[in-house]
Amino acid sequence: MSDYNAMELMVVVAARSLPNAASVVVGTGAPCAAAMLAQKTHAPDLVVMFEAGGLGPKMRSAPVSVGDSHTFYHAIQASSMNTIMDACSRGCVDFAFLGAAQIDMFGNLNTTCIGDWKAPKTRFPGSGGGNDLASLCRHSIIMTPQDRRRFAAKLDFVTSPGYLTGKGAREAAGLPRGTGPHRVITNMAVMGYDDETCRMKVLSINEGHTREEVIENTGFELLFAEHLEVTKRPTKHELKILREEVDPTRVIIGR
Repeated sequence: MSDYNAMELMVVVAARSLPNAASVVVGTGAPCAAAMLAQKTHAPDLVVMFEAGGLGPKMRSAPVSVGDSHTFYHAIQASSMNTIMDACSRGCVDFAFLGAAQIDMFGNLNTTCIGDWKAPKTRFPGSGGGNDLASLCRHSIIMTPQDRRRFAAKLDFVTSPGYLTGKGAREAAGLPRGTGPHRVITNMAVMGYDDETCRMKVLSINEGHTREEVIENTGFELLFAEHLEVTKRPTKHELKILREEVDPTRVIIGR
């Protein structure tokens, strides 16, 4: 039996992906928990940004919304959505967390609908700021459960761009050079993207899962790192901070 659960591992892996002094746009939930954990461990100067305008807060506890007063606690600035989105458009944001109902091998995301757009089986909220973040921030990070329906060979709708159809496609479409998906963090594995093909590549597999299980729960062909690793376990210190300071009520990590 492990001494941590899948969500705790996902939050820890996401936190480790955020270097000190970088900037990151987050929403609530697991992405916010990851940013808080990074701030309280290895990245004290991480600049956290919220869509509603909180810029650079030092959060005491997890906010319930992107406009919660906690997103402005000891912040650099209590700004607006315009300020945050303008920072993205000027290339000032290093990382952004995104979610998706569907993701394909190039990291394109669907948060619009399942089925035909004119008569969908399921309608989702749409882009919100997702397309802006995926288009303009340097690196995007996805945190999601892994299954074949979500990891789809073909999206029902492309809401936010990943690498579109492969290497060079983002730039050809007019998006900033050097931007694109960075990590996909799931309950089974951690994925990055191949430099030559821009296809999703498995970098490590989480303890308790297998290569075959990851393949079975993906609707497209994955690439695998030559030296495939086991995802590093959370340290006792990371778990202590996560459980006692970031999410003591286990609203996020108790899922």
